[in-house]
Amino acid sequence: MQRAKSACGDCENSVTRRNFLRTAGAVAAVGALGIPMLATAAPTPKSTAESAVARFHASLTAEQKKVVAFDFDHELRKRLNANWHITKPSIDDKFYTADQRQIIHEIIKGVLSPEGYEKIQKQTEYDNGGLGAYSVAMFGDPATGKFEWELTGRHLTLRADGDSVDKAAFGGPIVYGHGEDSAKQNLFYNQTLQVNELFKGLDAKQAAAALVAKTPNESAVPLQGAKGTFPGISVKELSSDQKGLVEKTIKSLLSIYRQEDVDEVLAIIKAGGGLDALHFAFYQQGDLDNDKVWDI
Repeated sequence: MQRAKSACGDCENSVTRRNFLRTAGAVAAVGALGIPMLATAAPTPKSTAESAVARFHASLTAEQKKVVAFDFDHELRKRLNANWHITKPSIDDKFYTADQRQIIHEIIKGVLSPEGYEKIQKQTEYDNGGLGAYSVAMFGDPATGKFEWELTGRHLTLRADGDSVDKAAFGGPIVYGHGEDSAKQNLFYNQTLQVNELFKGLDAKQAAAALVAKTPNESAVPLQGAKGTFPGISVKELSSDQKGLVEKTIKSLLSIYRQEDVDEVLAIIKAGGGLDALHFAFYQQGDLDNDKVWDI
């Protein structure tokens, strides 16, 4: 039975730590720096998920491709929203065969860690009645060149691209979240607690620099590059112990994804200057329980 959907103000107005994480490329995530060279850190077309993507694409009929398959450079591949569908057919629609639905679930499982797969199953069941209510799209052809498979729906975007998108972890921006109204019952509340452990590790001056009053609109959080201006505090200003908390926090945020994607995130960050090249901020607006356990 499908649950009633909760309100979704975060889907359109602001970036919230509790409800979803957006990762564009790898600028939002980093961890340990003892990572292989970038060329060996990313998923490949032969990775578990990507092998399943190739089988899925090969199984599509000409009529199905008209609905769910696009050129690799199609504009839809580059869009992001916390609650949308690129294509109309849901996974459980009769549009797909039983074998195709099985392959789709293989892909989803392949891009997640065991912990992540369990949590995403629970999250989608709560938010929209299960993964069967979500939809998928194909960009490009795994047999001939660059490709990307994408799943979209309420509070979830997943991608598998076999490293077709250069220097972009996950193949592009991603989303995960849980519509539970109670912060403490949220499936990802452990991540909120870990992020706040980082805040507790700051001294008074650092905390004042890291804490920002007003939450930005999603459209005000673009990729900026090395010369960008970022809110909050620079990691290079922290002690080695505090940087350890940053590393632990980012590992927590990445914990639901497969190791290949995590390794690519870390390799990209390492190539871009490491932890010291990052900034982070906490936001007073959106403190759900007025408890100063910052949710954004």
